[in-house]
Amino acid sequence: MKHLLEYNKRKLILLLTDFLCIILSCIVSFFLLNVVRFPIEVTTHFNLSVLCFAVMSVIFMYIMKAYKIVWRYAYSNDFIGCIMAVVTSVLIAVVYFSIRHQMNMMFYYVISGIMSILAVCFIRIVYIILYKFIKSRAIKESKNRVMIIGAGDAGKHICDLMKVNDKYNPVVFIDDDSGKIGRTVNGIMVKGNTNEIPKIVKELNVHEIVLAIPSIDRENKKRILNICSETLCKVNILPDLDKYVYSEKLHEQMTEIKIEDLLGRDVVEFNSKPVRNMVRDTVCMITGGGGSIGSELTRQIAEMKPKLLIIVDIYENNAYDIQQELMHKFGDNLNLSVQIASVRDYVKMNELFSKFKPQIVFHAAAHKHVPLMETNPEEAVKNNIFGTLNVARLAREYEAEKFVLVSTDKAVNPTNIMGATKRCCEMIIECMAQSKSKTEFVAVRFGNVLGSNGSVIPLFKKQILDGGPVTVTDPKIIRYFMTIPEAASLILQASTMARGGEIFILDMGDPVKILDLAENLIRLHGYEPYKDIDIVFTGLRPGEKLYEELLMNEEGIKNTANNKIFIGKQININEEIFFANLDKLEIAAKKNDKGEVERMLHIIVPTFIRNNQETGENKEAIVK
Repeated sequence: MKHLLEYNKRKLILLLTDFLCIILSCIVSFFLLNVVRFPIEVTTHFNLSVLCFAVMSVIFMYIMKAYKIVWRYAYSNDFIGCIMAVVTSVLIAVVYFSIRHQMNMMFYYVISGIMSILAVCFIRIVYIILYKFIKSRAIKESKNRVMIIGAGDAGKHICDLMKVNDKYNPVVFIDDDSGKIGRTVNGIMVKGNTNEIPKIVKELNVHEIVLAIPSIDRENKKRILNICSETLCKVNILPDLDKYVYSEKLHEQMTEIKIEDLLGRDVVEFNSKPVRNMVRDTVCMITGGGGSIGSELTRQIAEMKPKLLIIVDIYENNAYDIQQELMHKFGDNLNLSVQIASVRDYVKMNELFSKFKPQIVFHAAAHKHVPLMETNPEEAVKNNIFGTLNVARLAREYEAEKFVLVSTDKAVNPTNIMGATKRCCEMIIECMAQSKSKTEFVAVRFGNVLGSNGSVIPLFKKQILDGGPVTVTDPKIIRYFMTIPEAASLILQASTMARGGEIFILDMGDPVKILDLAENLIRLHGYEPYKDIDIVFTGLRPGEKLYEELLMNEEGIKNTANNKIFIGKQININEEIFFANLDKLEIAAKKNDKGEVERMLHIIVPTFIRNNQETGENKEAIVK
């Protein structure tokens, strides 16, 4: 009812406006004819005829449905009804006054009709223009005001697309080329250099920043992104030049900033030729092949045309996802077998080794979540230690060429169950390498992997999208980081260097403060830390360190042909004592005796110390 009343009100206002426009047109016509000495006598009959003409015109416009048209969306055809209505009224007037033989009045209503048509159409055209102008201003104000960094070809192209986009309103360019400052690109001013970004953002009320320099080097990218993080703007970035293509779709041009751009080191690239030569026409098995590292290993190996690629995983959803991805990408060009199996099941794993005879085994299956393993130590032992022992023994028995263990920096001087089990896995590999075997056993150790399941960056992003708070365990906590492709490439590269017993370590650059990551990530989402999104310190979790290490005190490092990869010195292990203790650990794990499991881990892994504080010596070494 309310909408109907509103509609009738608008219709009545337009009707009265048309009536007044027609009356006004008749008055203007009267004075116009008098000016050209074609006088019209003002009588009561004349006034009544003008009133009747205006009423008839409005009635005919109503009949022609001129008041049912939504005029702000009108087209030229919609004006025909108005014109025909007035013309009909003119014809009636002309016929009437021709009967009365008043030629001057006939001429008067022809002129009045023309003036009325112009007035009625003009008032509608003005309304349409004003509506579109106001709407465009409102839309423009509602769009994200965007700063484009880089006034080159890529910046110009992004600006073109934004101007026809409903979401973006480019308001300023930024460029470090002093020759461009003060000039315009696509009508948008190049207002300053990158050092002036925070000031210009405030001045122009910028909502979003796009870094549109595809060829920028990592050092400058990091510098600019650090400056951008001082603002409250969301930051998007064009891809690297080799991935950049001109596209009409803005979402294909811009991506959200990746936190690895702020890590302070280049992505490590490896020579793929030795890996390709090793993998081509061989049978490769990946345990945990559906996990973060395992699935990336499968992607990279699949590119190198193995004879057969075997994915082993106990979690069928992950296994299915990577299977579908590889089938979609490679189709019949990849010989792929996906097996649902647990590395804890020796009989099942034996069947797989007997059937497929893998030549290269990448062992990525493991429980890795530190807090969960603290409360379930027997499960960590069963899966991580004895799963590794099963696969390693089978690799040796079936004479696989290489066995590569995926390890972690948490294995170094471990303070938690997960780290202790992974150090025990490394010791298994070292023991296997000490014995005579055709299989080359090797471990690869690296830090936290960006974007992996359960890692801190996806958690932070989810917490920010949920409105916070972002949870950080301790303001001093630092970690080494690498990307998933880097981790997988390191594993593959290390496997080509394996001679037996090595622990390969990646030069991961400087450690990163987790609090800095959290604050920068909040800023790059367009929020202010502690104000828009709070950061809560939850305290170190059980077994968690402030500082992770990549080497133990007794390990030295040796250079390799790749200056980003080092080898930890092999440590001799008394196999008899080691495996005797493993037997005792297995009995305790099968009994689910948590206390005995932890006690045996302390015996097997002497560096396993239950504390959350590192020595000043260790701390200083890590920070350096």
